Amino acid sequence: MIDHAPIVIAPIVILVRPQLGENIGKAARAMLNFGLTELRLVAPRDGWPNPAAGPAASGADQVLDEARIYDDVAQAVADLHHVYATTVRPRDMLKPVVTPVEAVAAIRSTQGKSGLMFGPERSGLDNEEVALADRILTVPVNPQFSSLNLAQAVILTAYEWYQAQVNDAVNAQADVARPEMERLPAPKAEYQGLYDQLERDLASRGFFRSAGRKPTQMRALKTLMQNAGFSSQEIQTLRGVLKTLTWPERDGPESGEDDR
Repeated sequence: MIDHAPIVIAPIVILVRPQLGENIGKAARAMLNFGLTELRLVAPRDGWPNPAAGPAASGADQVLDEARIYDDVAQAVADLHHVYATTVRPRDMLKPVVTPVEAVAAIRSTQGKSGLMFGPERSGLDNEEVALADRILTVPVNPQFSSLNLAQAVILTAYEWYQAQVNDAVNAQADVARPEMERLPAPKAEYQGLYDQLERDLASRGFFRSAGRKPTQMRALKTLMQNAGFSSQEIQTLRGVLKTLTWPERDGPESGEDDR
């Protein structure tokens, strides 16, 4: 009997515009405590490497030494298939909202590479960054006091990942439906190419009648596309359709032959 269970890949932690080196170090320590080793930093405020990160990491040097730096979120998630944006603020977006337990169950039961995205300490992720994610990850906390620092948010999610690794019962209780093997979602870079083409073609046809509403309209379209979970082949098909719709109209039958 062939086992079609997906290969479980540990999620990647993405810190977006982190402000303090100490917080990066504490996040790295939290990661290694619970078996996560791949860290990506998007435009850290004080640059990288940061001398304050090492002491705060308390020995998690492996995570810091191998951290990868990116200029923006789109680049940081380009090769990922599933992205979870952590936030406690309500967002005007139709995206599934999951807890750390549910996010870990989904990651363990689906194919591809996943990322856990955390925003800056003071402001969190902005709407444009959340729009690039598939799901919103929210930690259930006291509604009268929902403030978590960066390392706390990382450690709570990393803890659930580790617990699922050592206790299959947790994963079994929170398991989600497994997609078909051939329905691996397209990586984010292919989605971005679709968004760029869609925005360009819609602009050329006068879809964006108000410059002020354009960002909101594009976010809605991106959310629609993300929720569909397109495969690479489906995105290629959509882009081909868009390209065809921008061609000048052709006269005569589609076959190009006389109707006689």
